[in-house]
Amino acid sequence: MKNSLKVHAALFVVALIYAANYSISKDVMPRYMGPFGLVLLRIVGATVFFGLLSRLVAPQDRIIGRADNLRAVACGILGIGLNQLLFFSGLNLTSPINASLIQTIAPVVTVLASVVLLNERLTLPRLAGIALAGIGAATIILSRGPVAAGGQDGLLGNVFILLNATAFGIYLVLVMPLMRKYHPFTVLARIFLVGAVLAVPAGWQQVQQPDYASFPASIWAAIAYMVICLTILAYLLNNWALKYASPSLLGAYIYLQPALAVLIAVALGKDTLTLTKALQALLIFAGVFLVSRKPRQPEPVPLEPVQD
Repeated sequence: MKNSLKVHAALFVVALIYAANYSISKDVMPRYMGPFGLVLLRIVGATVFFGLLSRLVAPQDRIIGRADNLRAVACGILGIGLNQLLFFSGLNLTSPINASLIQTIAPVVTVLASVVLLNERLTLPRLAGIALAGIGAATIILSRGPVAAGGQDGLLGNVFILLNATAFGIYLVLVMPLMRKYHPFTVLARIFLVGAVLAVPAGWQQVQQPDYASFPASIWAAIAYMVICLTILAYLLNNWALKYASPSLLGAYIYLQPALAVLIAVALGKDTLTLTKALQALLIFAGVFLVSRKPRQPEPVPLEPVQD
């Protein structure tokens, strides 16, 4: 298999794993386990896995220096701890389609964070994209209506998903220097360990409450999927693909994840696709497309010949 085909396959599998999770998680929450309990299982499982893997693959690699260690702590808090706690809390309250569409604005947050933290240019098309994506996300967040979680209103869940996308977008900017400087498994081991510091106290009570003996095989399979596929396999495939994928290719797969999530949710009867949601999706997709386009570099001005 050619390398380019492997990259496409890896990115597609990652998109499919994330897309399926929107519906699979709804089978577990809140009937069998609360959202924080699931987060604890996911993060602790990944912490053990990446901790062992980093020792095997890069035993001598260590994050050193006060600045890098503080950056790793920030990445663990934003990208692992808060990111997962907010995501599963939001998904517990809102619908799979709403969650998948709102989370698509993470690239918009990444660009805004890059402007603030890395002094990137904010062009007119990017401003227009931010406005379009913001309008689309706002209409979803403010839309009210009963969802699967006991008929609760999804407004709070939508807000949690927006905060989740914001935390993840900032995390992507913060983690990039660490990924370039250290082995990816060294970084993942550290940031998951930091995330576990948040996840364990938050989810300890919820992970003790369920009657595990009463769990049907399908629920055990769903939990195993979230720990193994969603947390470990997706991170491994994504980190490998990032070494070879172009920004435009990554941008294309940003749109695939919510599209797959919609198809899976509708096919399984977990959600319905309405004309309003389709229009909201178009606004967000158009905004993310404009934001994801890199600004053109100014052409160099030819030097005037020196006059004697």
